[in-house]
Amino acid sequence: MRKRLRSTALAALATVTFGALVTPVAAQTDPAPTPPHAASVLGHGSKAGTAVVSGQNEPGTRLRVDGARTRSAHTLDVDYQVQETGYWCGPAATRIALSARIAPPGQGALAAQLGTTEAGTDHIGQVTGVLNANLGTGWYETKEMPNDPPTQAQKDLLWRDVVLDIDNNYPIVANIVAPPGNQPPGYPSDQTIYHYFTVIGYDDANRTVLIADPASFGGNQIYWLSFDQLASLIPPKGYAA
Repeated sequence: MRKRLRSTALAALATVTFGALVTPVAAQTDPAPTPPHAASVLGHGSKAGTAVVSGQNEPGTRLRVDGARTRSAHTLDVDYQVQETGYWCGPAATRIALSARIAPPGQGALAAQLGTTEAGTDHIGQVTGVLNANLGTGWYETKEMPNDPPTQAQKDLLWRDVVLDIDNNYPIVANIVAPPGNQPPGYPSDQTIYHYFTVIGYDDANRTVLIADPASFGGNQIYWLSFDQLASLIPPKGYAA
């Protein structure tokens, strides 16, 4: 267990999170082959909006993403996988985070651990518990961001968490709400999307974060997002860091 600054604000209302809308397919039961490696993510640039890995992948498709470290940026090795059903964004994002440290369980097993239903994964706290249980650690904590827009203190804490976690090889899982007009690339522009994705890197020079997005909206799977936009997407939900 570590000691870190905590957000003192608590969410005022219980929240329910629905998985991002992806055409569901049956979960794979056979062991998946070792996924191919992607080029080092920093070789693609790290400005907001830069797509590092993209394509029209089928649900369940896997890709190994190679991390890298420079003077201002740090990204992690992860085993990325497109979510297998329209409501398994929580399990898929959790799986991506676990893959930085262990051979993770499949999405179906994680869905059972998380209590995920067709209505999605209820709360980021469930993700925190499953991450710690699978890793055998108390590293992850639930951080609530109920203020929309977030306070400067909440934004400062989020950035410190991103840097601290990535530097210690712990990806962050974020629970987001993406309404029309404030969405990551490829999201359906006429819908508010309730979703989980994984933060797997940061660039301090560009003030950006690297997102592994299991929804693969428009084929956008691994991409750079501005930190300010990340901070605007999390309220009124939270993140596991």
